[in-house]
Amino acid sequence: MVYTLLVNYTQAALKWGLTNRMVQYYCKEGKIQKAEKIGSMWLLPKDAKKPIDKRTMEGRDKESGQ
Repeated sequence: MVYTLLVNYTQAALKWGLTNRMVQYYCKEGKIQKAEKIGSMWLLPKDAKKPIDKRTMEGRDKESGQ
């Protein structure tokens, strides 16, 4: 794996407007493709997409295809 193409979960949280803990949760649950845990830190691909939050109306609409 090429580590220059990865960002840590803190950088992803800032980019997506989420808390660090929420990004860690998404990684643990496998909702972020190719996220990898190295020691106690999650590394994500630089081009990773923000997962859909199904708790919001927008997320429910995307899930149902509207």
